[in-house]
Amino acid sequence: MSNRPAYIHHVNFPTTDPERTKEWYTKVFGMKYIKPKSNTKVVLMTRGNFDLHFTPVEEMDRMAPYHFAVEVEDWDGFLAHLRELGIRHTRPITRPENNSQFCYIHDPDHTMIELVFHARRAYPPVPGQEGQASSAPGQAPGAPAADSAEEARAALADPTGATGR
Repeated sequence: MSNRPAYIHHVNFPTTDPERTKEWYTKVFGMKYIKPKSNTKVVLMTRGNFDLHFTPVEEMDRMAPYHFAVEVEDWDGFLAHLRELGIRHTRPITRPENNSQFCYIHDPDHTMIELVFHARRAYPPVPGQEGQASSAPGQAPGAPAADSAEEARAALADPTGATGR
């Protein structure tokens, strides 16, 4: 028995526009919407290896300086992806102690997101999964929602889309 957590399952943020949030996180991070089984209005999104939840609110409280960070596999490729989407980011900074890079973006509700890249870190950074690809295709805009986190993760892990609905 261990008293140590395995990983963070999800974090929850406010959103003033659930549909806009679903679309933005799908196109920027390739996340998939999970349709809640209960009558909750919370927006459940997954990337397969991490989940984000968004609670609808009427008014947004300012989040800064609070933020969350997403590690990317291909720094230059991800910054090119942001340029294609017209998403601005702060000036990238390189940490000399480990040669990692980071910058910040904001989602439509102004939630700050740190983008991080560690050139020396193996991908995926999950022990025991070294032979598996760590990135997965996202849900296309307008694609149906998954009914469960397991179904969404399976769809994200299948590059052919054969497990999709």
